[in-house]
Amino acid sequence: MVMDSRKSARAASAGSILITRLMKRGVEGVVTDGGFRDSSIIVSLPFSSYHNTPTAPTNLTLNHAIDINVPIGCGDVAVFPGDVIVGDDDGVMVIPAHLADEVADTASKMELYEEYVTEKVLEGRSIIGLYPLTSEDNKKDFESWKINKQ
Repeated sequence: MVMDSRKSARAASAGSILITRLMKRGVEGVVTDGGFRDSSIIVSLPFSSYHNTPTAPTNLTLNHAIDINVPIGCGDVAVFPGDVIVGDDDGVMVIPAHLADEVADTASKMELYEEYVTEKVLEGRSIIGLYPLTSEDNKKDFESWKINKQ
């Protein structure tokens, strides 16, 4: 679930009770460009949650649910129903539904390449020509590495 809070943390987008209820109802995770109350409790839940900053004021003072499953803006990004939301400890991104398969394929290839790069850097290799991949020798080595990895 993605919530448009107009990038304002003057009042919470939700607190631990609402987040727990969303989790129990099958929501996979929640993102807001505002803030959450009870953030130390929310972070301990077995549930993905992302907010801009913790906040104390209750959500009913400024935020009210107006609609669901409609296009919104969250953190200056357009979010449409069906878009894929991906997040980790560094942030969240929105992938338009029609690009999801292509992005997943590209990301998978990049993850594999970064695994190779990390291995080579740990072995002492310079990143010049390796990251980004501009050296033909490194390209050949990466192709061999992929074959041996399988």
